[in-house]
Amino acid sequence: QVQLVESGGGLVQAGGSLRLSCAASGPTIGTYTVAWFRQAPGNEREFVAAIHWSNDIPLYEDSVKGRFTIFRDHVKNTVYLQMNSLKPEDTAVYYCNAQHLTSLQTIALGSASSPGFWGQGTQVTVSS
Repeated sequence: QVQLVESGGGLVQAGGSLRLSCAASGPTIGTYTVAWFRQAPGNEREFVAAIHWSNDIPLYEDSVKGRFTIFRDHVKNTVYLQMNSLKPEDTAVYYCNAQHLTSLQTIALGSASSPGFWGQGTQVTVSS
């Protein structure tokens, strides 16, 4: 059983940066594709970025390309989301999701009902 814990959220001004962490305990997530999703009040949970299990190739949602970077530390069993040039519309609760041996395309089509393991979420608030 994989347990995921997100951290690193907070309040930041527009243009600022945050680094989110998704720390896994239990089995290694080396065979899991891991994605970040976000959910703003009143909205559906939406895909943000993912990193492939076998080669660490990333995939990004269009609105975060060039601003967000997803990367993995295999030793620490942790996936990170570096968020730069933050905008007020990035305000949301950010969740990580790990799915075993899953393609980037499959995880990117996910939602709150996606299979695999979820963390509890971390709040990101960007003020204008």
